[in-house]
Amino acid sequence: MRETKLEIACFNLESALIAQENGADRVELCANRNDGGTTPNFETIQEARTALSIPLMVMIRPRAGDFVYSDTEFHQMKTDLIEFKKLKVDGFVFGILNKDASINHEQNTELLALAHPLPCTFHRAFDEVNTKEEALEVLIRCGFKTILTSGLEQNAVDGLQALSELIQKANNRIIIMPGGGIRAENIKLLSSNTKASFYHSSAIIDEGEIADKEEIKALKANLKMASKSP
Repeated sequence: MRETKLEIACFNLESALIAQENGADRVELCANRNDGGTTPNFETIQEARTALSIPLMVMIRPRAGDFVYSDTEFHQMKTDLIEFKKLKVDGFVFGILNKDASINHEQNTELLALAHPLPCTFHRAFDEVNTKEEALEVLIRCGFKTILTSGLEQNAVDGLQALSELIQKANNRIIIMPGGGIRAENIKLLSSNTKASFYHSSAIIDEGEIADKEEIKALKANLKMASKSP
């Protein structure tokens, strides 16, 4: 049986606790669901670190919108990362692009160095790149451990083919983590076709910002069933 894990994107402490209590393997903590996730505040991270025993990844994204940042914004990202690292979180999630939609090697590498030895995920800024194969190689060279992506589509189901190709090209050098519209009803399809080892979902089934416990249980159960297939 393939080992598969589930990361839940949580926009508040309540969701993080629900995720842990219902079988999530890891939490990605961020703020502002409607903005696609931004940097959470210090107090929320502090509370989550105290309350959680499962790994806690923290989003570093100073604002909504594109992934090209000013010097002031980049300084804020570095400051936040340094402060959050003191809270003993388990890793960080961020992504910086150049104006031409290529990977900003210099700035990403600088953040990775500040985060060391904690693992870092390059988030769905990846879905904005022009050439996924080139971006994949750059991120491996930078030192990221995981790429969160929908396969450059609006959701992971639409990007299924690209996700499969990325996982094959990554060849265990980096984790390709499907994310974007993943729910209990489609995670078996994604797992059976991509053979990914990690999956990402908010497990939110309404317009709010609270993860649904039954959805998390169903995501885990369906993922376990799919992982039994050859």
